[in-house]
Amino acid sequence: MTTVDRPIRQPVFLDLPPEQANPQTAGVVVLPAPFERTSTYGRGSARGPAAIIAASQEVELFDAVLGCEPYEAAGGIATLAPLDVTDCDGQAVAERLRHEVGKWLIKNRLLITLGGEHTSVVGAIRAHCEAYPNVTVLQLDAHSDLRPEYNGDPWNHACAMARVLDFHDHLVQVGIRSQAKAERATAQERGLTVVHAHDIHRKDDERADWIEEIIEATHHNVYVTFDCDVMDPSLVPATGAPEPGGLTWRQVNALLRRLCLERNVVGLDVNELAPIEGMQFPEFTMAKLIYRFVGYRCPCRHRF
Repeated sequence: MTTVDRPIRQPVFLDLPPEQANPQTAGVVVLPAPFERTSTYGRGSARGPAAIIAASQEVELFDAVLGCEPYEAAGGIATLAPLDVTDCDGQAVAERLRHEVGKWLIKNRLLITLGGEHTSVVGAIRAHCEAYPNVTVLQLDAHSDLRPEYNGDPWNHACAMARVLDFHDHLVQVGIRSQAKAERATAQERGLTVVHAHDIHRKDDERADWIEEIIEATHHNVYVTFDCDVMDPSLVPATGAPEPGGLTWRQVNALLRRLCLERNVVGLDVNELAPIEGMQFPEFTMAKLIYRFVGYRCPCRHRF
């Protein structure tokens, strides 16, 4: 067979060989959902999932911090073809993703959804809330995303968590540092736990345990929705609405580690990465964070 005749292999997370990336056997499944329609500032989040997968192929399989290769502990990591979002609005994408994610949850897979704008992952969140009892949705984000509508659209990316509250009421928000007055009022009325970024930094300066407050606010089952702008833009500038004063790599790692130790993390999505041409480190950072999460969630029995 000539090079021209060979089938083109779909890019897979970490560039794992087929036997370690088989959706029928892998314990972890990565599902890209490259939807973007309502971005109001920086654009490009539809390209985020592909950029993260491409960057992941440069991540070392051996994690020097964990002392093992997490993909082995996970039983492999499969990468699905991107969700077809052609001619879809936010609500249609949510229903399509809900159905697709639900199929894999029935098969007892750990799903990692790579979204475009934050609204793109609402269906994944709903599928997990339906599959597991008493789930806490843990939102890591710079913004509250609690507006009932924005620019006349209830499915605007600024409304993502409002759409989650339409079907689920246990939401914990972490890293918030930008919100409308009405959004703060909504959080108070709904009894949401909101841990602001400035309070996390203050407690870090005081060497106080800020993670415990978050753990105590969650149920046993936790779903994590991770908007890339939760991190400080000095680390991840490639996002549509960057906000100064974000969380650090060390803080996010510490939170995910404790969360996986003390709770059952049932799923993860990563959204709102908008790649910047010529700048690779934001998508590499997110790829490495996802792989580190797999290591925390599927701990290795044997360490090097």
